[in-house]
Amino acid sequence: MKSLSPALQDHLDEGTTTLAWCWRISRPDDVTFGFTDHDRTLSFDGTSFEPESGLTASEVRSGSDLSVDAQDAEGVLTSDRITETDILDGRWDNAEVEVWRVNWADTGQRVLMRRGAIGQIRRGRLAFVAEVRSLAHVLGQTVGRTFQAPCDAALGDGRCGVDLEGSTFKGTGGVIDLLRDRAFTASGLGGFTSGWFTFGTVEWTSGANVGRRAEVISHDLTDAIAVMTLLEAPVRSITGGDAFIVRAGCDKRLETCGAKFANTVNFRGFPHIPGQDAVLRYATKDGGHEGAVL
Repeated sequence: MKSLSPALQDHLDEGTTTLAWCWRISRPDDVTFGFTDHDRTLSFDGTSFEPESGLTASEVRSGSDLSVDAQDAEGVLTSDRITETDILDGRWDNAEVEVWRVNWADTGQRVLMRRGAIGQIRRGRLAFVAEVRSLAHVLGQTVGRTFQAPCDAALGDGRCGVDLEGSTFKGTGGVIDLLRDRAFTASGLGGFTSGWFTFGTVEWTSGANVGRRAEVISHDLTDAIAVMTLLEAPVRSITGGDAFIVRAGCDKRLETCGAKFANTVNFRGFPHIPGQDAVLRYATKDGGHEGAVL
């Protein structure tokens, strides 16, 4: 049950109300935005809620069970604050959201309706619809370790322990020529063997994608010229001369952990668990079922 201030309750009891929706959105990159469906700017708690966003809200859907409650917020892509590029870039993914019901005539009269996060974003030519999920969506996330043969640690994190900032696992390069929208030749990486940066990351330090990261799906080397292929094409086009930092990748196998990183002691997988071949094995007439090691 929501707790309303006496002033807001008196306003609601009048029958004729001056209410508006306000959204405070905090993106993972520590940028905060305020939007409202009112026709003028509203301000409270140090945030200005701008009407220029073009946001409109659907009804709030709530349940008494543990299902994820949701509300849709629709906005135009022509807004200066919400761009198609940022949506495609993932900058709005899982952003924290506060949804307020506010008396626009007196913003001191307000109530926090819900907290949540940006979920699925559906895009059209001129507009987008962002799902605002309740905090119950966190209960659906996997918690704890996964019992699997490959390592479940992220390369370079505290559980892995590999220092990716060392010169052995980090290189700097520049784009020579664009082969496809996500593949290019690069200079400055001739000292690394082919495949060294496969499954690694590229961090752009200049050009239209500066500050963004991308996953490397393959790294080849021909006559000291590296050919890099990214998992996905960047939102903004790659051009010749764009500089980047690239870090080594790992395929999560025990053999790679030892040979490439000398880090077997920190391997976080279970390489000796039975695979699908053991589960699907069936009885045969030619032996092999006497209890010996398979």
